[in-house]
Amino acid sequence: MGEETMDLAADATVEAILRGGLAREGRALASVVPVLRHLLGAQTQGLVNEAILARVRGMILDLAAQLARPEAGHDPALRGSEAVDALADTLMGDEALLGHCHALAAEGLMAERLMQRHAIDPVLSPLLQELIAAEDPAVASLAMATLAAQSRFVQSQRRMELPLGELPAELFHALVGRACDQATRLQAAYDEGASRLGLLARLVGAMRRGALAALGLDHAGVALFATALANETRMPRSDVVLACHEGQSLHLALLLRAAGLAPAAAERQLLFTDPAARFPEALGSLSPNQAAAVLASERAVR
Repeated sequence: MGEETMDLAADATVEAILRGGLAREGRALASVVPVLRHLLGAQTQGLVNEAILARVRGMILDLAAQLARPEAGHDPALRGSEAVDALADTLMGDEALLGHCHALAAEGLMAERLMQRHAIDPVLSPLLQELIAAEDPAVASLAMATLAAQSRFVQSQRRMELPLGELPAELFHALVGRACDQATRLQAAYDEGASRLGLLARLVGAMRRGALAALGLDHAGVALFATALANETRMPRSDVVLACHEGQSLHLALLLRAAGLAPAAAERQLLFTDPAARFPEALGSLSPNQAAAVLASERAVR
């Protein structure tokens, strides 16, 4: 009985330490969208990564142009018009949309950084190549469609664009419904399952337990890695993407532990995202279920 009581006390101490660290990382994450909104409105770039800010601004302007003139698609000539600028200013006040664009920009830049530092292809990862060659024709077909969608994503990020049809359903219907005269036509053509995020989710689902192979950044690439880790931990994919950035290593370590990775395997993934990161020793004493509980409680108080 004494040993059991001591173990419970030790677990409580570990969780308290982790919660403190998570709270610090959570405060940093919570400040991102308000700061983005302020800087985008003030046309100031000094206090936030300039590449992130430029991509978010570009995506918002691109969405505004598509909403103002749906028939023109991504016509760059529309950007800068008074109507588009006014609509973009309105969209920049939407925290959910800004948060989504921030996560996409962060993902795009992280994929580029992984390519530069570790030669991890941002489009065709080794795992995706294996899935394209899968014996199951349904899996192979999904993998091919995902490859095409990922290639479009990389190109769109470089052009600072975001097609309306690539938005998650809740954001798409909210934007189109309130800001577009051709809402009915656009909504009829929308298919979330055919979007990049929809295809990634379907592909990970089709892999079943084989999706554990996607929990390696060097093997899966960031797109499949983030989708698989979100699926394993039941956490929002955008949270997983942001956890892969410097200064968020405790969040990523907990996510990896919650997904069942051993400390050594988890630390290897941390090093891809932050060369200075180390897997916290205390975290190794938590079971995957305990790690998941800590993450869930931290998210509930954000």
